Amino acid sequence: MHTIRSSRNFPSFNAKVQKVINNVVNCGKKWYIFVSDSKEPSNVKNLIGMYECKVDAKGRLMLPSGLKKQLAAELQEGFVLKRSVFNTCLELHTLKEWNGLMAEVNQLNRFVKKNNDFIRRFTAGVRMVEADATARIQIPRDLINFAGIEKQLVLASVGNIVEVWDKVQYEKVVNDSELDFGALAEEVMGNPSKTAADD
Repeated sequence: MHTIRSSRNFPSFNAKVQKVINNVVNCGKKWYIFVSDSKEPSNVKNLIGMYECKVDAKGRLMLPSGLKKQLAAELQEGFVLKRSVFNTCLELHTLKEWNGLMAEVNQLNRFVKKNNDFIRRFTAGVRMVEADATARIQIPRDLINFAGIEKQLVLASVGNIVEVWDKVQYEKVVNDSELDFGALAEEVMGNPSKTAADD
């Protein structure tokens, strides 16, 4: 982190650094400008991997070793399991990630009806789940029914969460021939109006 004891512009900082000035504090007769270093590591845990698993008759799921290693620090804290907003699958959140997400949700004005309606639907069926000594978690019956989970399922890492799919449903979604993934990738990630200076 850089500290600049002046209110003037400093040409020694390039345009990208100038854009990340995130706080200006007037302290006495001097200005203190704090510039965030964009190279600082992110606290977001990006999970990796897709795993095929089985769920037993009681809804118990054994976390695969690949996920156990990545989530070793979170196993003792427990997880949050909820319905997906856009798909018929479930989302497994670490407690830290969920608390950060809810901090954003809680900023919504609850005196606006559509905000209240969104929060109610977004948190419907949310469950705290804990891993036992063998890294098993139990999926509640209502969430199993929502996702249409039979016996074979897929745990798909998607950024900082894990999606829990019935295997048949997952394969239908990822193999959807009507979706032009190349066009979608270009639209989402290849915006020609976005330049390096905008980052």
